Amino acid sequence: RVLSLELNKDRDVERIHGSGINTLDIEPVEGRYMLSGGSDGVIILYDLENLSRNPSYTCKALCSVGRSHPDVHRFSVETVQWYPHDTGMFTSSSFDKTLKIWDTNTLQPADVFHFEGTVYSHHMSPVATKHCLVAVGTKSPKVQLCDLKSGSCSHILQGHRQEVLAVCWSPRHEYILATASADSRVKLWDVRRATGCLTTLDQHNGEKSKASSEAANTAHNGRVNGLCYMNDGLHLLTIGTDDRMRLWNSSTGENTLVNYGKVCNESRKGLKFTVSYGCNPEFAFVPYGSTIAVYTVFTGELITMLKGHYSTVYCCVFQPNFQELYSGSKDCNILAWIPALREPIPDDISEKSLPQQHLNPAYEDAWSSSDDEG
Repeated sequence: RVLSLELNKDRDVERIHGSGINTLDIEPVEGRYMLSGGSDGVIILYDLENLSRNPSYTCKALCSVGRSHPDVHRFSVETVQWYPHDTGMFTSSSFDKTLKIWDTNTLQPADVFHFEGTVYSHHMSPVATKHCLVAVGTKSPKVQLCDLKSGSCSHILQGHRQEVLAVCWSPRHEYILATASADSRVKLWDVRRATGCLTTLDQHNGEKSKASSEAANTAHNGRVNGLCYMNDGLHLLTIGTDDRMRLWNSSTGENTLVNYGKVCNESRKGLKFTVSYGCNPEFAFVPYGSTIAVYTVFTGELITMLKGHYSTVYCCVFQPNFQELYSGSKDCNILAWIPALREPIPDDISEKSLPQQHLNPAYEDAWSSSDDEG
């Protein structure tokens, strides 16, 4: 299904944003409701379900925090995320130096955290049961941990030298956090430990001969502005402004040396890319100019470029129940990419007489039926 993703002509997402769309998130409980955050501070909540049952339909916006809302973000919303365990709450962070915790039903902030600098990224653990920490990456090199239970930002992780552009909790271990910075480094932390930092990823895997002294223990030769764990938490993908994507073994910290070729990345802030879920092989979906590049994660092959946006793509999010992809762009549009349906074969033509090359090799049936074996 992923190999046949195409721009869906029958599904529209209601156009409400008047500026670029920086961030999207689909709630993990039902996979039905999607949040979007825009460059003008607006947040919109959509229902992705087709309630009309018509083949052609528009995903409707249910509600929004618009420019006239008293608690709207004053500047660009960079990250939105649903509370991982129910849809009654979501979070948003912005260049206005705040992280807001929203009550979905009233669209009022239940809590607001203030920071000294621009907020680039935040993330809540999808698996945590023992803590309610939101990791926040800001213009400061210190990673902030905000506790939703106490309402305080008590915890700080120190070690980066420049602004923190992306943060991501492990989907496997609830206390493990990955952070990416403009200092070219990616650090893995255990937030229970006083010193915190477990390891700093090294693109050269410790081979000193390949690294000049200042490049030692860097993940990229440039700002690292994108992070994404594979769903089992065993590997971590990173993206940097050196136009490289790297795949790391997250338990050993080793660079797996998968070569994805040149992955153009001119973003001055965090880049929101994503991976497939429940597919074999697994795919990465990476905003690439006005297109989305689709790579196989473990071989590095560029499978296809999804073309449809008119301007820079800022974010994409995967809907695992139906293997669908949604993308947001500077062109103010959210596009739905849906697996192509195979044309039904008319009854009077036997399948055997059809030319076989129409079938994508990924669909080919490897089973033989007992009739053929006679």
